[in-house]
Amino acid sequence: VVGNKIETASLYCKSTSFLAGIPFANAVFEYLNISVEWFYEEGSYIEINEGKVVVAKLKGQCRNILLAERTALNILSRASGVALGAHKAANLAKENNWHGFIAGTRKTTPGFKFVEKYALIVGGVATHRQDLSQMVMLKDNHIWSTGSITAAVQKAKSAAGFSSKIEVECGSIDEALEACAAGADIVMLDNFSAEKSANDGKVIKSSYPNVLIEASGGITYENMKDFMIPEIDIISRGSLTQGYQCVDYSLKIDK
Repeated sequence: VVGNKIETASLYCKSTSFLAGIPFANAVFEYLNISVEWFYEEGSYIEINEGKVVVAKLKGQCRNILLAERTALNILSRASGVALGAHKAANLAKENNWHGFIAGTRKTTPGFKFVEKYALIVGGVATHRQDLSQMVMLKDNHIWSTGSITAAVQKAKSAAGFSSKIEVECGSIDEALEACAAGADIVMLDNFSAEKSANDGKVIKSSYPNVLIEASGGITYENMKDFMIPEIDIISRGSLTQGYQCVDYSLKIDK
């Protein structure tokens, strides 16, 4: 319909954003021989109260610009949405002078995990595991299958050797202490309240000061600061890469 004539186009940001995904969008543009000039750097906070701002200018064959449009916008809107949520969480940790790490989880979009994990880093938080090869995490199904936390940790140590950390998902203080005694490096307090995390965290740290404690499950932006306490070293939130709000971008051929 539009042919191969050379056109320019403006890429607009229409809602508050923490710009992320430029390298991936650039790969799309490069593949279709489109030149692009960005007016904001990766990791820029862009506040939109009303209207829109131009974040980039494109030039290339019109048909190629339209071919690239939706893929590039999908990448930017999702990556920026993850980065914006991560940025807000990281800022909250700074405001509370908390010593620990905010982290994502493996709850990512199939086929888009690498971009979402990258966007977490742009936003200023940790990725947690990239995949199953990074660290051993023993969850309830592993424990039920092996018969006990101790047995699961022993088998994990045998399989992973000395070079991989072992984390155990725990539903009670007794499970956490058993995991520590068995040699776990990290214990996850799963779906604990902030108050219970603090009380049980003190017990764990008093006997196993070098074991890291992760809080996870039911933690939102609204209640996250309640978990930013000395006893907790890591707060992980699946919502950072699952159910995040996308940023509104659009692309228009210049008239």
